[in-house]
Amino acid sequence: MKTIILVAGATGDLGGRIVKSLIEKGADVRALVRSGTDHEKVEKLKQLGATVFEADMNQIADLETACENVSCVISALQGLHDVIVDMQSLILRAAVNAGVPRFIPSDFSTDYTQLLPGDNRNFDLRRTFFEHIDQSPIAATTIFNGGFAELLNYNLPFLDFKNKSVGYFEDPDWRIDFTTKDNTAEFTAAAALDSTTPRILRIASFQISAKEMQAVANEITKEDFKLIRLGSREELAARNKQDRAANPEGENEVYPRWQQAQYLYGMFSAQNRTTDNDRYPEIKWTNAEELLSAHRKS
Repeated sequence: MKTIILVAGATGDLGGRIVKSLIEKGADVRALVRSGTDHEKVEKLKQLGATVFEADMNQIADLETACENVSCVISALQGLHDVIVDMQSLILRAAVNAGVPRFIPSDFSTDYTQLLPGDNRNFDLRRTFFEHIDQSPIAATTIFNGGFAELLNYNLPFLDFKNKSVGYFEDPDWRIDFTTKDNTAEFTAAAALDSTTPRILRIASFQISAKEMQAVANEITKEDFKLIRLGSREELAARNKQDRAANPEGENEVYPRWQQAQYLYGMFSAQNRTTDNDRYPEIKWTNAEELLSAHRKS
C-alpha cells in the first residue's frame, strides 16, 4: 500500500513541485485546496496524479476528512497571520484529531532560530507556529533551505546583472545559503516519506559568498562585476526598522518593500553551518554556475 501524503498549498509554485516529486517517489498524494479554487489549477494537480480535496479551510470536519489515513502533512501555504498561524493551526488540529503522525510546516526559509524576534516579520509568523506545533502531540520537521536560488536571476542587491555588481553587507566572505525550488521540493518529498526525520533539517543547493559570486558572474558573463559594500548589518537592521515604522500599510502585504530588505538582513545574519544534503543521496544538488547559466541560455 502506498504512503499517503497530504499537501496543503499544492496550487502554489513550491507546493506543485512537492506534489510532483512525491508522485515520482511513489507516494499517494492528496492535494488540499480551498473550495472554489481555479479549475485549471485543480486539473493540473489531477494530471500530475494527485487526488484533490477541495475543502472549506475554516471547517475542521472537512480538514479531518482530508487527513484520514495520512502519514504526513506538508504545508506549503504562503500568507500572513491568518494563513501561517491560524490556517496552519487548524490543519494541525485536524491532523492530530485524525491521528496523523507527522507534520512539515511551511518554513522553507533562512534559519530564523538564529535571528531575533522583529528581525523579519514573515519569520516571526513562522516562529509563532513553530512554538505552537511543538506543544502538539505530533512529530514536526522544519526544513531550512536559506533563500530560493531562483531569486538570483532577478537583479537582487546581492547579484545585479543589470548594474554588473555583487553587493554585500559587512563581510564579503560571508556565505549565503541558496536552494533551488526543485531541490527543496525533492528533499521535502523524501523527508515526508522518511519516518525518522529530526525536528530541523538544513539544506543548501550551494553556499556562496559575495567574493565567490563575483567570480561566478565574471566567468558566466565574461564581463567584470563590481564588488560593492552596501553597509553593515547593524545599519541594514536599523533602516529596516525605520522603513517598517514609516510604512504601516505593509503589515497587510505579504511582501512589502521593507519585508524584502528583512530577508536580505537574514541572508547576511544566519547561515546553515552544517547541512543535511547527504541524508538523501539520490538528490542531485544544483550549483550556482548551473543555475545562472541555464537562466541566461533561456
